[in-house]
Amino acid sequence: MQHDDKTLRERIFHAVLYEVCAMALLVPLGSWLGDADLAHIGALGLMMSTIAMLWNMLFNALFERLERRYHWQRNPTVRSLHAIGFEGGMLLLTIPLVAWWLECSLWQALLLDVGVLLFFLPYTYVFNWSYDHTRARLMARRVACRQA
Repeated sequence: MQHDDKTLRERIFHAVLYEVCAMALLVPLGSWLGDADLAHIGALGLMMSTIAMLWNMLFNALFERLERRYHWQRNPTVRSLHAIGFEGGMLLLTIPLVAWWLECSLWQALLLDVGVLLFFLPYTYVFNWSYDHTRARLMARRVACRQA
């Protein structure tokens, strides 16, 4: 499957879908676990989601360049590298935001972000695997319709 044929529109769709699904799961869970106001956690979630969508589009474009350059296949090792790289970048981008918004230390923000990371590592892997397989089926169906 080619990964370099994604349009900007599809990249935006992928990023938004990823974040909407994650927010639907994580914000209520975070509010419940942290015994915090849903609106306050939701606002933090929206800020982090915005950062994540922009990072998602940039990171995926760069990662796909590496895939093309080194002829990588999306096997479990490459998917794991993708998830670790994406989430590592997110930690660096969001720890200061979490510390500021929740009025806690950078250390406490790191610990909270690690908790979020423990959710997102498997989520990123499963979401992208599901997206890629669904996309491949849809693209194959589109090709078959054109040939018919």
